[in-house]
Order: sequence, then C-alpha cells, then structure tokens
Amino acid sequence: MLLAQTAFETKMLLRNGEQLLLTVVIPTVLLVLFSSVDIVAADGPGKRVDFLAPGLLALAVMSTAFTGQAIATGFERRYGVLKRLGASPLPRWALLGAKTGCVLVTEILQVALLSVIALALGWSPHGLATPQGALAVAALLVLGTAAFSGLGLLMAGTLRAEATLAAANLVFVLLLLAGGVVVPLSRFPSAVRGVLELLPISALSDGLRSVLQHGAGVPWSDLGVLTAWAVVALAAAARFFRWE
Repeated sequence: MLLAQTAFETKMLLRNGEQLLLTVVIPTVLLVLFSSVDIVAADGPGKRVDFLAPGLLALAVMSTAFTGQAIATGFERRYGVLKRLGASPLPRWALLGAKTGCVLVTEILQVALLSVIALALGWSPHGLATPQGALAVAALLVLGTAAFSGLGLLMAGTLRAEATLAAANLVFVLLLLAGGVVVPLSRFPSAVRGVLELLPISALSDGLRSVLQHGAGVPWSDLGVLTAWAVVALAAAARFFRWE
C-alpha cells in the first residue's frame, strides 16, 4: 500500500503543471540565467555556476519538500481528501510516508537535472571524490528535506488552504532572496546576517557550498542547524496537524 500510494502521489505531482513550474522550471531558469548573466557577484573562487549550483540544489529541496507539499496537502485537507484517506484501509502513517517518498523521488529527479545542466555550464564540484564529502552532501539533503517537510506539513495542517497557498509562496520568495541561494549572505549587514544564517535554507545552501564549492570537510554547524529545524518542525507537525 505504501509503494502504491507513493507511486500515485508522484504521478499526481508530475502531472501538475503548477507543481512542475515550482519544482523544476524555476530552479532551472535561475541556474541558467544567473550563471550566464553577470547579475549577482559570487563569493569565493571559480565561476558563478560554482556558487549558484549548490544554492539552487537547496532551493529545489525547499520548493518540493516545503512549498509544493504544503500547497498540495493544504488543498487535499480542504477538499476532504485527507479525511477520506485517513478513514480508508491505508494507515495514516503510510499516507504521510507516501508523501515523503514522493518528495524524495522528485528531489532525486531535480538534483539529477540541475547537476547535468550545471555541469554543462562549466560547474566543477569539489568534495564528492571522498566518501566523507559524499556522505556530508547526502546528510545535508536528507536533513534539509526533513526540516522543510516538517514545516510544510505544519503549515498545511494548521492553516486554511488559501492562507497556506499565500504563505508558502511568500516564504519561498523571501528565502530565495534572503537565504543565500543566489545572493551571498556576505552582502547583508552583519546584524541581519547572524539571523539569516540560522534559517534552514541558509544552512542547507551554505553547507552544500562548503563541500561542493570549497571542498571543505563535514559542515557540522550547518548540519546542527538543519537537525534542530527538522526535530522541532516534525514534532510540531505531528502535534498540531489536523486532518480536517
């Protein structure tokens, strides 16, 4: 039942034009545009794509695990879909597990697509040649997915669908601009930067950039921030999520 529901959720997402725009088209366009045009100056050595690719991988995780999942789940809750599925033979844990599986499948496709495009644009990732670097990237993506999934389910399970739609899109735009995705956090005032560095998107993009651009070791501080967000968000979602 879990696998069948996961496959169904994935097919529904891939058939949704708005979701594809959010999860695939926007990160791809931003990667190509900002890599080709001198709009934003990147921090550190290498080409602009070396700075942008890790940040847009983080954006892809946020767009799927948080924004897309929050909006889709919010409207399923509004139309009574969650209530009916919750009363079906499908256990509620399996429904939430299927949504998580759908997010992971979509993210794998996103990461593969963005990586191919970035490599075609001249991206030279570092850190993946060592097991430590590869495990660090995997841990960052998994913890980022958990954190954003918890936040998305919390929003979808507590707000009205229309409020979720507006809030999720607003948060997406704000974090795109102020989360270190395309604009380096060093461009912000120091007082503001300290707060922005604690955001999950900042920790995810900064951690990926540390490994993939600078070839650094395990970014423990970024992993710690993502772990804290994941624990708090998932616990809050489990406590306050309403099925109807």
